[in-house]
Amino acid sequence: MNIDASLLTQAAAAAAGQQQYPAATLYLVATPIGNLADISLRAIHALGLVDALACEDTRLGGALLRHLGLHKPLLALHQHNEHEASAAVIARLAAGERVAYASDAGTPAISDPGAVLVQAVVAAGYRVLPLPGPSSAVTALSVAGDTQARGFAFTGFLPTKAGERRSALQALLVVEGQSQVLFEAPHRMTELAALLAELAPTRRVTLCRELTKQFETVHTAEAGALPDWLAADAQRLRGEFVLVLHAAAPVEAADELPPEVVRVLQALVAELPLKQAVALAVQITGAPRNQLYDAALTLKNAAS
Repeated sequence: MNIDASLLTQAAAAAAGQQQYPAATLYLVATPIGNLADISLRAIHALGLVDALACEDTRLGGALLRHLGLHKPLLALHQHNEHEASAAVIARLAAGERVAYASDAGTPAISDPGAVLVQAVVAAGYRVLPLPGPSSAVTALSVAGDTQARGFAFTGFLPTKAGERRSALQALLVVEGQSQVLFEAPHRMTELAALLAELAPTRRVTLCRELTKQFETVHTAEAGALPDWLAADAQRLRGEFVLVLHAAAPVEAADELPPEVVRVLQALVAELPLKQAVALAVQITGAPRNQLYDAALTLKNAAS
C-alpha cells in the first residue's frame, strides 16, 4: 500500500491538531481490526507526536508505522510481560515523554493487553488519554440488529475446558435483556456452534467472521442452524469470529406456563437431557416449544 506520508500527516494535523497532546502522558491508540483505512486521522497525528510506541507485537506495530511513513522506538508489551514492560513505559513518562500503546488490532485493554499498563500508569501519577476507534465487539453489535436488547455485555473468549465452557455459556443464556458478545478462535468454532445448538437452539445469534477484511461474513440465524451452516462451506471456519447472542425475547406474565405444565417439565428435566425433555414436554402438554425451552433452561441452571 503506497501512502504519501507527508500529505497524510498534513491532513491528520489539520483535522486533529487543535487537540491538546500533553507530555508525560500515555496514549491508548485504537488500531484497525482488518482494514487499514479505518485508522483515524487523530490516531495518525498522535502516533506522529509520541516519543515511543509500546505494542502487543512489535512486528505489527512496526508495520503500521511504516504504512504511515512514521519511525518510532518500539517497546514490546504483551500478556506475558505487561507488568515488567509497564515499568519501562513509566520510566519514559517520568522523563517527560509521550508514549502510545497499541494492541494487535482494535481498542487496547478489551480482551487484549493494556489494562495492567493503564492501572500502573495511573497509580504512578501520570495521565492516560484514549484515542477511540475500531472495536470488533462494537462493530459486531452494530450489525446484529438485536431489537430485544436493552444493553450488552462483553464476555470475550469462553473457558477452553469443556465443563467450564458449558457452565459459562449456560450462565450467559439466562441473563435477561442483554446482547452477549463472544470471541472465538477458528479451531473451536465448530464446538461452540454445537454447544449453542444444544443449549439454546431457538436463540438468535449473529456470527461475524473476518470483520472489515476482504472475505468478511455476517450471518444471523437461530443457534440450532449454525452447525449445518458452518459445515456447508469450509471457508466459513476460517478467520477470527465475533458472536452476538441476541437477548432472549421477553415472556409476558399472561403467557406464563400453567403450574401443571411446569410440574411436567420439572420431572422431565430432572431425568433427561435438556433437548429431549423439551421435546417430550411439547408432545405431552402442547405448550409452545420456545417457551418450554426457556423455562427448562432456567430449571436446569437453578438445579446445577
